[in-house]
Amino acid sequence: MIDARRLRTLRAVADHRTVTAAAAALYLTPSAVSQQLAALEQETGHHLLAREGRGVRLTAAGEILLGHADAVLAQLERAEADLAAYSAGVAGEVTVASFATGISHVLAPAIGLLAGRAPGVRLKVLDAEGDASLPMVLDGRADLAVAVEYRGAPRADDARLTRVPLYAEPFEAVLPLAHPLAAESGPLAVAALADEPWIGPYPGNPCHDVVLLACEHAGFQPRLLHSSDDFRAVVALASAGSGVALVPRSALRGVDLARVSVRPVDSELATRRVFAAVRAGADGHPLIRPVLDSLAEAAASGA
Repeated sequence: MIDARRLRTLRAVADHRTVTAAAAALYLTPSAVSQQLAALEQETGHHLLAREGRGVRLTAAGEILLGHADAVLAQLERAEADLAAYSAGVAGEVTVASFATGISHVLAPAIGLLAGRAPGVRLKVLDAEGDASLPMVLDGRADLAVAVEYRGAPRADDARLTRVPLYAEPFEAVLPLAHPLAAESGPLAVAALADEPWIGPYPGNPCHDVVLLACEHAGFQPRLLHSSDDFRAVVALASAGSGVALVPRSALRGVDLARVSVRPVDSELATRRVFAAVRAGADGHPLIRPVLDSLAEAAASGA
């Protein structure tokens, strides 16, 4: 019989591509991971991994087993959810990983809603960039993620995750007050900023991908002169005349905008799409379901 714990180990190795990285994600030693994989190969009677450079890749048999592993692990999540519902007396902790503006925009309001509808549910909030929260859920370090679409993200139809759309928000152009386009009204053409120095997030930040995509669609590569993942710093640099930026609308709330001009842009691609995600099968868990519902309600009321 195949041990489900070893299937989780196989999934982690497939995701991280090295035994060492998978071990770190699972809070195990590399030798423990290697032992579990060796035992899994004995259980199945097939070689599941092959060396590839400094990492590993799945063999054809490994890929077949991985497809079944995702279905088995999702069904185990459903079983845990059903048992937890049967136990009644809903009380416990849910770990939620979210990027900073997601915390302020929907997660903090959701905590207020939970206090009235499910007072036994406690949230443990982890501040994580939009590209970090989904791996945290898949690795079991978080129960739920508030995440954004980004290049390289698990696809919307990924069998390992269940998604709940929350909101979509536009990016807006932030210009120094002295900029020639600062005083104009109406949507600003992204292409009009092609020759400007730019301020933006570091590569790897999902917002960096949105900025690049909007600029590429407008026919140019932005000349990123300054980099910061803190949008308050981005606005401060723009107010000092250091460049222009595209910033998500919610990230501008509570920021000093006295010395910049904020204008909508003409690109539908300059949009951040935010969703909640849990491991497949866990969306019915009696601790997680109220959190998902509260997040959806907070997003709808804040839209």
